[in-house]
Amino acid sequence: MKKPLFILLIVALLLSLAACAPAASTQDQPKRVVYLINGALGDNAFYDSGKAGIDNIARQYGVETRTIECNFDAGKYEPSLRAAVDFADVIFVISYGFEDQLKEFADQYPNKIFVNIDTVVENSKKTITSVDFIEEESAYLAGVVAGLATLDTSIPNINADKIIGVVGGDVDPVVNAFIFAYENGAKSVDPEIQVLKKSLGGAWDDSARGKQAALQLYDQKADVVFQVAAAAGIGVLQAARERQLYAIGVDTNQNDLEPGYVIASDIKNVGKAIEDVYKTINDGTYQPGQVLKYGIAQGGVDIALEAQIQVLPQSIIDQVMTLRQQIIDGSLKIELYNNQEVWQ
Repeated sequence: MKKPLFILLIVALLLSLAACAPAASTQDQPKRVVYLINGALGDNAFYDSGKAGIDNIARQYGVETRTIECNFDAGKYEPSLRAAVDFADVIFVISYGFEDQLKEFADQYPNKIFVNIDTVVENSKKTITSVDFIEEESAYLAGVVAGLATLDTSIPNINADKIIGVVGGDVDPVVNAFIFAYENGAKSVDPEIQVLKKSLGGAWDDSARGKQAALQLYDQKADVVFQVAAAAGIGVLQAARERQLYAIGVDTNQNDLEPGYVIASDIKNVGKAIEDVYKTINDGTYQPGQVLKYGIAQGGVDIALEAQIQVLPQSIIDQVMTLRQQIIDGSLKIELYNNQEVWQ
């Protein structure tokens, strides 16, 4: 008679302990998030797009966030990683220049969530998730815009030469992918279009150098210049206004920064990717070690043509938007960059 009573007492005790324990879903929710970038905010482009996403998750989920800017200083990379892991549960990182240190920290701290933005980084424990943008899709459309514009002499100040340009912040795989697809897009319009190129050699934050490079391209008869140069690219847009010619912006919609002179922007929606990944972290569906592909169909990249002062004729806009839809539908496949030579 005593044994059933003993069992009932044990069951009651277990139920009481379970009721007192905190719910796992609440206990496991991240409280702190870091946005760690190799560069600096204020570029009106790539880094600022990511910061907008960080600000949105702070508002939506009530987490505490910090942004750590390395300002392209290699001496700050490892201390910044240390500060990030000491503070945060989740670290969104743009790791150009310190990929190896990121791998080491991710292996040392497997309980931290590391999400690498814009390149693929894989550590030995396979805990880093990478967001890989298919920038070739939007850059191809930027090339189509430039190609169609350079052939249309009804657009003010477009010359008769089939020449366009591009200014890259450095020679690296991501910039090369932009340039590769931009050139392919332009030559799909007319194979005779010449694409002139200038690299800033890593001077991502030097708008004066960006402007100088663009002015040189305009003086070589390019009438549209694509900037793939972060904050330095603002100088490219300024050069377009100065020469009364045209530029294509990058990462965010820059069409109205120099109204009437920026005819399109190649969007890379870093903020959306950050928000998408954090949502999975919050709802428990996040899986570490994935490579997440973000193209036009996923809302990661796009082409923006709307502007306060519209320079492009509707016929060009219609052609570009038709190609955009074909990319989404899958009927137009864009060739991806695979270490091809682009700077010859």
